[in-house]
Amino acid sequence: MEFIWTLIVGLVAGVLAKLVMPGKDAGGVIATMLLGIAGSFVAAFLGRALGWYSHVNEGPGIIASILGALVLLGIYRLAVNRGMRA
Repeated sequence: MEFIWTLIVGLVAGVLAKLVMPGKDAGGVIATMLLGIAGSFVAAFLGRALGWYSHVNEGPGIIASILGALVLLGIYRLAVNRGMRA
């Protein structure tokens, strides 16, 4: 159940990250939503590694997922822009 919850929160986090960080992305909305899901999984992994989530079934919240999605979206934009300049 935690996996499905992380996917749902990740989709919402991807959409909200796109609203917070507007601009043209190479992958469009689909890539942003996938980055949101990845950000949610990164937030879950880091939260467990740092001891923020005490139970195994406890997943990341929306704020942690949005922050993870924003970080991944920023890295994605840097990588795509660097590739376009080369």
